[in-house]
Amino acid sequence: MPYLLFTAGQDITMKLTQQQLNGFSVLYIKEERIDAHNSGDLKQYIIDMIEGGEINIVVQLQEVKFVDSSGLGALLAGYKHAAAKSGKLALSNMQQQVLSMFELTRLNRVFEIYTDLDEAFTSES
Repeated sequence: MPYLLFTAGQDITMKLTQQQLNGFSVLYIKEERIDAHNSGDLKQYIIDMIEGGEINIVVQLQEVKFVDSSGLGALLAGYKHAAAKSGKLALSNMQQQVLSMFELTRLNRVFEIYTDLDEAFTSES
């Protein structure tokens, strides 16, 4: 899969790949961190996906080792935007340290979080 290099600012580039699988748009984050340096790019990319008609999204976070509050905010903004369009944004393949951040902030009660893509597709069928 080729990388999508999304550049919203002068020096900010976020590595992402996107694929259609089982009726979902799967967004693979190819970064170790989602933080203040790239969360704006992620938020805008997800909103652009939704505005383009891709309202059922699974964000695959296997490579992400750290998410700060701005990263959580970007994902939450995407979740709310998808819900407003009668879609959904779910998360999968989360590393334990990232999952701990979602549990600490109780966002694990907001997002549907799956251990892997197969579980996400099975649950959503």
